[in-house]
Amino acid sequence: MDRNQLLGYYTSRPLVVSIAAKLQEPVANHLQIGGLAGSADAIILAAVTSLTTNSHLVILNDREEAAYFLNNIENLLANNHPLFFPSSYKRTFQLDDSDNASILSRAEVLSRLNKASSVIVVTYPEAIAERVVTRKNLEQNSITLRVGEKLSTDFLTEFLLHHEFESVDFVAQAGEFSVRGGIIDIFSFANELPYRIEFFGDDVESIRTFDPTTQLSVQQMNHVNIIPNVQTKLLEDSRTSFFDFLPSNTTVWTKDLNSVLAYIELHQNNVKATIDETKTYSSSKIDEVFDSSQIIAEKLANKTTVEFGNRQHFKNSELFKFSFSPQPSFNKNFDLLIRNLQANHAQKIKNILFADSSKQVERLYAIFEDLEKKNKLENKVEFTTLLLSLHEGFVDHDLKLACYTDHQIFDRYHRFRLKKNYSRNEAITLKEINSLKPGDYVTHIDHGVGRFAGLEMIIANDKPQEAVRLIYKDNDILYVSIHSLHRIAKYTGKDGTAPSLHKLGSTTWATLKQKTKKKVKDIAKDLIALYAKRKATKGFAFNPDTYLQNELEASFIYEDTPDQVKSTVDVKKDMEREYPMDRLICGDVGFGKTEIAVRAAFKAVTDGKQVAVLVPTTILALQHFNTFSERLKDFPCTVDYINRFKSAAKQKETLAEMEKGKIDIIIGTHRLLGKDVKFHDLGLMIIDEEQKFGVAAKEKLKAIRVNVDTLTLTATPIPRTLQFSLMGARDLSIINTPPPNRQPVTTELHVFDHKVIKEAIEYELSRDGQVFFIHNRVSDIHDVAGMIQKLVPKARIGVGHGQMDGEKLEGTILEFIEHEFDILVATTIIESGLDIPNANTIIINQAQNFGLSDLHQMRGRVGRSNRKAFCLLLAPPMSALTNEAKQRLRAIEEFSDLGSGFNVAMRDLDIRGAGNLLGGEQSGFISEIGFEMYHKILDEAVQELKDTDFAGVFETDTTTERKFVADCQIDTDMEILLPANYVNSVTERLILYKELDSISTEEKLEEFAVKLKDRFGPIPKQAEELLATIKLRWLAEKYGFEKVVLKNMRFIGYFISNQVSPFYQSEVFNQVLKYVQKHSHKVKLREEKFKLSLTVRNIDTVDEAIAFLKTISE
Repeated sequence: MDRNQLLGYYTSRPLVVSIAAKLQEPVANHLQIGGLAGSADAIILAAVTSLTTNSHLVILNDREEAAYFLNNIENLLANNHPLFFPSSYKRTFQLDDSDNASILSRAEVLSRLNKASSVIVVTYPEAIAERVVTRKNLEQNSITLRVGEKLSTDFLTEFLLHHEFESVDFVAQAGEFSVRGGIIDIFSFANELPYRIEFFGDDVESIRTFDPTTQLSVQQMNHVNIIPNVQTKLLEDSRTSFFDFLPSNTTVWTKDLNSVLAYIELHQNNVKATIDETKTYSSSKIDEVFDSSQIIAEKLANKTTVEFGNRQHFKNSELFKFSFSPQPSFNKNFDLLIRNLQANHAQKIKNILFADSSKQVERLYAIFEDLEKKNKLENKVEFTTLLLSLHEGFVDHDLKLACYTDHQIFDRYHRFRLKKNYSRNEAITLKEINSLKPGDYVTHIDHGVGRFAGLEMIIANDKPQEAVRLIYKDNDILYVSIHSLHRIAKYTGKDGTAPSLHKLGSTTWATLKQKTKKKVKDIAKDLIALYAKRKATKGFAFNPDTYLQNELEASFIYEDTPDQVKSTVDVKKDMEREYPMDRLICGDVGFGKTEIAVRAAFKAVTDGKQVAVLVPTTILALQHFNTFSERLKDFPCTVDYINRFKSAAKQKETLAEMEKGKIDIIIGTHRLLGKDVKFHDLGLMIIDEEQKFGVAAKEKLKAIRVNVDTLTLTATPIPRTLQFSLMGARDLSIINTPPPNRQPVTTELHVFDHKVIKEAIEYELSRDGQVFFIHNRVSDIHDVAGMIQKLVPKARIGVGHGQMDGEKLEGTILEFIEHEFDILVATTIIESGLDIPNANTIIINQAQNFGLSDLHQMRGRVGRSNRKAFCLLLAPPMSALTNEAKQRLRAIEEFSDLGSGFNVAMRDLDIRGAGNLLGGEQSGFISEIGFEMYHKILDEAVQELKDTDFAGVFETDTTTERKFVADCQIDTDMEILLPANYVNSVTERLILYKELDSISTEEKLEEFAVKLKDRFGPIPKQAEELLATIKLRWLAEKYGFEKVVLKNMRFIGYFISNQVSPFYQSEVFNQVLKYVQKHSHKVKLREEKFKLSLTVRNIDTVDEAIAFLKTISE
């Protein structure tokens, strides 16, 4: 079944047809639709709109409800894009804080209403009360561009500047434009993506939209509308009610008009009453910007309206009655669901299950199949599935349809998605972080740490070339050619400490490099030895999944992310193998690692094995106990825990039960490694945050690892890159994406204000939740707790900080977990691993003093359940903050979603992660030589070990050719660069050079060329040669050249300097020798100072050099 069939049921219904006919009449009709339930309202609206040609405005009771409704309509009507019309302000009717993304959406709606004949707009009370610019004014101030038209670029630039567009290097947010030769990029206020307009002279040659984060084109357009910011001076000149802007034939749909009007009146009065001297506007300004509820009621009386809720506003409206009822609640009880579906089938009601993803559809079928076998059902459960995401299911008694949504069956939170609008912060994240600015420290693999001093033009052989200038100790200067950028890396060491510069030509750097390499080798050796031992041992091979496993996985409250699915599959595959598993799963707080552990544990239990879960702290033991018990309560499985809060007698009892095999899953601290702990049949060991255990505990774990399946979890991100170096020595699964239906945490920035704090706490307590209050100074933390007590006398408050006695601190936190306190006033100790689903508000005092990653980790403590969570950042007024602090706070406020921009915060964590994976002493080296360089050295070390000491351990990959040279340097006197008139911005040129230099496949190189052409126009000859040098380098590496010199029409290639290299015994070198013998007249092979080189004359371009190298193997 597909959605068109579903809509077809309704478009052909006489009741729907008569509603559509009523709406087409030229007079204003007031209709009422009764008897709707679940998402039936969206289906009826979708059916009516497909039968009418007019526009529809749908007003719901709040922003969230509107967003869900919008998603329903988007999913039902694939080709008609409904629009979301938000309010411009972040807080209801408060004019201080306007929201750029919302202003953009509003402008888009106005532009569409002005142009298109039928549009569906979904909105909520604050948004419709806000007045808009008049039609006339909008038309006078916008400009339309068409392909093939004549238009002078100067006129266009003047128009943009006149309308306050800002000229920038690269467009990232609405209201910006950039001119690069014949290409003009413009981010208009009426489209979610910016436009790239290419001119040929004064003709508009092509128009396309592009993505501001990648700067690449998305789609060709024939004509576009450029609209300036309708919120600024245009609005000041002329305001009109939104209802006057609507086309005359618009139908207004409302769910509960009385409460919409009451909401507008109440909030406007509240805001007017609280306007004080701190605000920059008076209460009369509110009346100027917004319509009052009376005006809105009058405007609606003259429009055709449809009320589809239970309360009616217009008394004499005509009633159309349907007969829907809501989806029954099954609470994950599948037997109940099956009985219900069978009863429906008996009553000739058609069962349709809506699922958001095909993965869920598969799961549903698997569960029903298993349950049919288990319960020996004679009749199959009859249902059809439909890949469609609706917010709520329903039963339609007239049409005899039962439509159930999978997230309601599984009791999952269903998330709404609003269109992504770009803001400056997001577009610059990683690019900025990794780009080099003059003054930054860099590490060169041959010369050590220096300071970057920019790009410079140098003349070689009368031809211009670009090189990077580095400054070393005593102001020595080193020029690095743009072909060797991969040899330098930005220095990232410990936060904020400046490294010391090395002296060019001294041996300090070489010794440091050697020392690091030796250390790294020792660590890698241990890892590889353990790996080899494990591979040789026989473990227990678990059986494939049962239906219980399917049911457990399907009942997970969030949707699985691709990373999670992959990790789950990998873990299960490892468990089913002969030899013991040793897998490390790392992922950010709240990314679903524990869920994978639960699934693995349950798999072990269904095979009759015991599972031990080892955690670093007593509190975590209790939390894991709660999580595991909660997830497994409906399954045949006993979970228990052991920690120091249990009395000795109780502990003894638990241990005895465990030895008899009566406990399936035991959770505890390192107490579980004690001599008196005996298992009945241990099949799986799960270790949480292993890096926090002591050396002795780690040694014991090493012994267990050799023959018991082990799964380790960690929240410190282990850099993606480190995995590749240790590839094989440890199996890693990385979870980089947050669950898609986790709610984003609403983050707000405030000046310290008692009223704000009181409101936030009272709201949280009113829904029976708990609050974290972070204050990072122990000296006055009790005063802060006293102040909160005064503000909220009823609240029970606990205080926790790192200087308290360990047991007392654990006691306090435990009481908080068990809801004996409402508010925990604490220092940052809570950032490490606390998970309290009931705490959904966090207030961070003096937020400007925290780094991004700390703020992110602390905010990750809330929003762990299905409830909306809040994070309030309290900081001094913006004007008093440093620029850096402002940017940090703004970034954290804008990235309310997990995972989005947080690659930024992960830089300093990368270093911690490396320390964890390879032992703490490594961080010392990392801060001396920088993370990237450490990385390169680690790669080399592991490769050398695989070649020498552990040649037989790893399955060698025979498909790829063995590379004898890790890196070939190219030195040339040709003009090979990106000309300055092609890419004007120096920083951008450097970013492109770096990106190009790190490309390693033909595909990526082609992509790069397409990207270059797309962004900057046709590629000039010098840049073409630059792209070709990359291919030359690959070929040169293949033939064992460490350095290639292209000068004075000659090609000189220097072979590997290590004379005992296996290269000289290889087939490749053989080919070279044969070629030289055959073509001795044009190719010379010579040896000087133990260096072998190959010289070829009459090679003038890079392409000729490539052609020559290709002939060697022919």
